[in-house]
Amino acid sequence: MIEFLNEMSHAVKAGEAFALATVVKTWNSAPRPVGSVMVVNNAGEVSGSLSGGCVEGAAYEVAQEVLATGVAVYNSYGVSDDDAFSVGLTCGGTIEVFTERIDPKETWFAELIQGYSDKVGVATATVVTGPERVGSHLAITKSGYVGTTGLARLDEAIFDDSLGLLEAGNAGIINYGAHGERLESDLTIFVNVLSTQARMIIFGAIDYAAALTRIGKLLGYHVTVCDARPIFATKKRFPQADEIVVDWPHRYLASQEIDSRTVIVVLTHDPKFDVPVIKIALDSSAGYIGAMGSRKTHLDRLVRLKEEGVDDTTLTRLHSPIGLDLGARTPDETAVSIAAEIIQTRWGGTGIQLRVSDGSIHGLSTEIDSR
Repeated sequence: MIEFLNEMSHAVKAGEAFALATVVKTWNSAPRPVGSVMVVNNAGEVSGSLSGGCVEGAAYEVAQEVLATGVAVYNSYGVSDDDAFSVGLTCGGTIEVFTERIDPKETWFAELIQGYSDKVGVATATVVTGPERVGSHLAITKSGYVGTTGLARLDEAIFDDSLGLLEAGNAGIINYGAHGERLESDLTIFVNVLSTQARMIIFGAIDYAAALTRIGKLLGYHVTVCDARPIFATKKRFPQADEIVVDWPHRYLASQEIDSRTVIVVLTHDPKFDVPVIKIALDSSAGYIGAMGSRKTHLDRLVRLKEEGVDDTTLTRLHSPIGLDLGARTPDETAVSIAAEIIQTRWGGTGIQLRVSDGSIHGLSTEIDSR
C-alpha cells in the first residue's frame, strides 16, 4: 500500500473519492502479497496491482461499480472459480479482494496520511465481512486510533490486537464476534500496516558495503553505512546510502532504536570493531545480525564474544559466516548472497531450489489468532 500513498495524498488534497481494492487473503501461488492494492480514481485511471496483471480487468470493473454506488464488495478470484480463466488467474493461486470507496475527507483517512507523512508507524483496520459495520475503519498508531466501527468495545479490541501487527510490520486478518468478542468469527477485520521504513545498518565502509547498499535500497530499506574512518565513509563512495555515519560502530549502534525489522550487517572483520558492535547487536531486538569473515575468523570471533560474556544461546542469532551458499565471488554476488539470507530469515524459507521443493511458494497464512 505504501507505493500508492502519494496518489492517495493527492486525492486528499483534491477532496475526490476513489476506489481502493486490497488483497486481504491469499492461498497457494498467489502472485502478489496480502496488502497489495489497486487504486481507481474518478477519471478511471489506475495505479497499483493486485495480481501482476491476472485479475486487474475484472477488479477494475468492480472498482468502477463500487465508486459509483459506494457499496463495498468482497470477491474471491482463483482456479476453483468457474470464471478463473476469464479473469486470468491461472497461476494456481487464490486471492480475496475487498473493494471500497474511500472519501479522503473522513478523519480516519486523513490520520492515515498524516501518520505516514510524519514517519509514524500507522495501520488501517477495516471491517471487510460481517452482518454489519462492513467498510468501517480505524487508523491506528501506537498512541491511539482515529475512526470507529460504531462499537467502542470492538474498537478497543481491534486497537489492542493490531498493535502486534503494527510492530511487526505485517498485514493480517483478525476475527471477532458481532459485539467485539474474541474467539468468535462474525466479523472479519483486515489490518494493513504502513510502518516506518525498515532499517539496514552496515558497519564497514568497504566495496562489499557499496554492493549491499544498492541491494538494500532495492529491497526497500533505509540504509545506513557506518565506519570510524572518515576517509572511507563518504557520500562519494556510497551515493545510494540514505545516511553515512563516521563513528565507532558500537558507539553508534548503542545510540539507535532497533526493532525486529532492523537488519545489522558487520563487514569490518576486525576484532576491535566487530566484537563490540556484535555484542550490542545481539542484545538488541534486531531481526537479522550477520558478520562477514572466513570460518577461521568466525571461530576466533566466537571465542572473543564468549570472553565478553555472550552465551551460546545468544550466539545462535549470529549469521556468520554471512550469507547463503551461492558460490558468490564478487562483491555484487556476495551482496546477493547476504540479501538472500536476510529474506530467508525474515520469511522462514528453506533456501533450497524451488524446483526440488514442494508446498506453498509464497509462505504462510495471513490469518492470526485474536486471543
